Amino acid sequence: MAPQQSRARSRRLAVVAAAVAASAAFASGTGFAASDPVHPSTTAAAVRPATPKSATPQSAIPKSATPRSVARNPGPRQAGKGVPAFGAYLDYGALGVDRIAGFSNWLGGAEVRVGHTYLPGDMWSNIEGDVGFLGAWADWRRQKSDRIFVLNVPMLEHNEAGVPDEQVRQLLRLGAAGQFDHHFRALAERLVALKVPDTVIVLGWEMNGTTYTHRCAPDPEAWKQYWNRIVTTMRSVPGQRFRFDFTPSRGRDAVPWTQCYPGDATVDIIGMDSYDQPSGLSFDEQVKEPYGLQEQVDFARAHGKPVSYPEWGLFRNGDNAAYMRGMLAWMDEHRPVYNTLTDYCPHGVWQCPGNPASSAAYRALLASPTAQTTPTGPTTPVTPTTPTVPTVVPTVPPAELPAPEPGVGCLPLELGDWIEHWIGGKICTRIGGLPRA
Repeated sequence: MAPQQSRARSRRLAVVAAAVAASAAFASGTGFAASDPVHPSTTAAAVRPATPKSATPQSAIPKSATPRSVARNPGPRQAGKGVPAFGAYLDYGALGVDRIAGFSNWLGGAEVRVGHTYLPGDMWSNIEGDVGFLGAWADWRRQKSDRIFVLNVPMLEHNEAGVPDEQVRQLLRLGAAGQFDHHFRALAERLVALKVPDTVIVLGWEMNGTTYTHRCAPDPEAWKQYWNRIVTTMRSVPGQRFRFDFTPSRGRDAVPWTQCYPGDATVDIIGMDSYDQPSGLSFDEQVKEPYGLQEQVDFARAHGKPVSYPEWGLFRNGDNAAYMRGMLAWMDEHRPVYNTLTDYCPHGVWQCPGNPASSAAYRALLASPTAQTTPTGPTTPVTPTTPTVPTVVPTVPPAELPAPEPGVGCLPLELGDWIEHWIGGKICTRIGGLPRA
């Protein structure tokens, strides 16, 4: 992602890590009491998805392959047949799993086959999968044999800490030398133990940008060697059947993503995160731009790989039904292994009521023919939170039960609905010795 687009992703991962740290402190410190037990999960990718990339001056960028014409308005499908596997990012943890049913109902019962979440990149233990929410996703995946579980995995800890290029370069070289192999072996063993050995691993996503510590530009050769090392390590674990998805952001960004490609032997899918941006760029231009959608499918074809779209959605151009129809037609034509829409504001269509035209376009093309005329969905917009970018704190959907009242003899702390939902209830500080009103 480009510098000015340091958006939602930071919000998901960093916020959860902060919330986990806070809840741990409250639980262990003296003078605090919770009205409900603390939630067992350790950390989670905070409200998650993605970061589109910004426009880059067209001069000094190599021309992409000549684009073919873009399919338009594929029209409603018959009984949902022939629809490529799709889903949406709905939340990082168990709440995201629970929301899949509501999302499917909104689409008239259309089958949502793809579940998508992220590991936080704040510390190595979380990259190893030592988080409480993976079990819920594994349970969902195992319920049907044709479901796809997609997991974004950071390549380095402190992944959104603004680590300078020189330090990133050193870390990439350490990784290429095997310094961090054991972390990824632990993750692979955990996923196999959870009986999701066929997880799609979106490793080091948007490596062509500037946001993440696992970015490629500081040393592309070391980055590629490190990727290969991680994949080789995870594939060495008995029982695994992982697929590794190489997913840059659309366009050139900090470095052409083709310079980061680690080789056919360690890549199973070539993905692309493609949001509707920058402002004023039409969907056809997003196809044709250097390192854009056309170049992705041409590159994948040349390397004998299928494509995917782990993150996509509305952004700089508002409620843009033309973009929505364009992306859906593009995927209908090019048959990705999967796609997952980022469904929170401003990107989404179900949990974000501010995009009615795009919502109608999405639903018209993906809903079952028996879909109800009047769609139902969350009435409160879902907005990611971030400790570094001012934003609106997401509210718990109306279906959530209210938190129990704190016990007598304590003063409740106002932490906000999202944090209280995550830690399992309200927290209060005891006021022993003070008279009750």
